[in-house]
Parts: sequence; structure tokens; C-alpha cells
Amino acid sequence: MDLKKVSSNVRLGKNVKIHDFVNLYGCSIGDETRIGAFVEIQKNASVGKSCKISSHTFICEGVNIGNRVFVGHNVTFINDKYPKATNLDGSVQDERDWTVILTVVEDDVSIGSSTTILCGVRIGKGAIVGAGSVITHDVPPGEVWIGNPARFLRKA
Repeated sequence: MDLKKVSSNVRLGKNVKIHDFVNLYGCSIGDETRIGAFVEIQKNASVGKSCKISSHTFICEGVNIGNRVFVGHNVTFINDKYPKATNLDGSVQDERDWTVILTVVEDDVSIGSSTTILCGVRIGKGAIVGAGSVITHDVPPGEVWIGNPARFLRKA
């Protein structure tokens, strides 16, 4: 029984470790990165080198993660500000009916477990996001942010 689904269009770096129950398609993963169990990484997302993506994390299309980034358990990225299932006429939406909004996580960032990151934000180099936070705005480099909505706590 195959416990991993890694599409043929995934670009994997050297020595990438992928645990069971993972779904990867159309994305790129850098060298030496570890992907935990029950992770999904969608098309047009990228994860840099030497990252740790913990279990139960969802990285959607339009998310770009830098190098040496720690992503805790159950972290969710969002790529649409106003998601809907259907159009005004009742037809089911597809890719033509919405626009992906990019999110950037720079190098050396740590994101605590159960964090939600809304689309269109940038988390700066060396920043730390506390567990359970909801990121609604950019996090400047080298700062610690916590809460819902997340707010500045102190310099890292």
C-alpha cells in the first residue's frame, strides 16, 4: 500500500525526507527538507532548503517558504481573501473564478503550531510567530508576533 502521494511534477531537492500520508503535487521542495505526516503541499507552492514542515500542515498554492524555516504542527495557509463555493448564478466555482494571492515566508522564520496565515502577507527574515496565532498583516524581520489577530510582542 502506497502511503505517500508525490506527483511526478513535484521538484524534490536532495535528501528530502517525506513521512507517510503526505500529498504533494506541482510544488518544489528544497534540499534536506523534512515533511511530516499528513501534510499537503499544493501546486505552485515552494519550500526552501533545510526546512521542517511538521505534521498536519496545509501549504496551498501561492505560498513561498524560504530556507531554514520551521513550520509547527497544524499550520494552515490561506490563498483567497473571500472564498466561495459558487458563483452568483449558483454554478460551482473553479480556478477561473478566483485569483491566488501570494504569501511569502522569508528565511529563518519559526511558525508555531496551529497558526493560521492569511494570504497576501510577508513574514520577514528571522521572525517568530507564536503558536495559535492568526497572521493578518506583514510580520517585520526579526520580530515576535502572537495572538489573534497577531500583534507585535518583542524583537526576536
